[in-house]
Amino acid sequence: MKQIFEWNRLLFNELPEIFLLEVIFRSTVMFIILLLTLKLAGKRGVKQLSIFETVIIIALGSAAGDPMFYEDVGIVPAIIVFTVIIVLYRIVTWLTGKSKKFEEFIEGKTECLINDGKFSLTSFRKEALAQDEFFAELRIKSIEHLGQVKHAFIETSGEISVFYYKDEEVGYGLPILPLLFEAKSKIIPKDGIYSCSFCGNTTEQKKGTATCQVCQKEEWVESINTRRIT
Repeated sequence: MKQIFEWNRLLFNELPEIFLLEVIFRSTVMFIILLLTLKLAGKRGVKQLSIFETVIIIALGSAAGDPMFYEDVGIVPAIIVFTVIIVLYRIVTWLTGKSKKFEEFIEGKTECLINDGKFSLTSFRKEALAQDEFFAELRIKSIEHLGQVKHAFIETSGEISVFYYKDEEVGYGLPILPLLFEAKSKIIPKDGIYSCSFCGNTTEQKKGTATCQVCQKEEWVESINTRRIT
């Protein structure tokens, strides 16, 4: 009686059983490569999901999809891939629970981007985050200038969390509205309160030119102190 399925081809793709050890090795190597690649991509590259969660989704998705579509991919090797990924997931989860340093390496850590209305330059340089992209995130939260922001953090998920000054505590700060920010210039047109366009340092300036005492940059934007409209 003719068989409906060619079971050896279906399950193993006519490969020797020793190939299953190679599958385990390949799965482990690709898991580590995925983890390191997404780690280097930064938090914003995997917004809302942690790096580790993204690796699991990509790895499982690929392992599940290939045997569905390609006849030269056996089901048993795919099952081995699933098993290896789950085992690695358990190992990494256990290690993150045991070691704070390993957890920070895998998941990253929360970084303060704005402190008391000014950029935290050390933290900002660590993140793959452009200034205009960051300003867009703040504008979505109805923020007009940095003087309204007491602290802003980039979370391990890539989300931006913001803590505001009370209305009566709002001071002068760097405008982030495009029309105002794009008016930055090395020439200060009149005496007044200005913010460094690079770091947000806000001070009184005289007409002419000036160098920021914090970051040594020379472009300034006239500061504003409007309260938030919610």
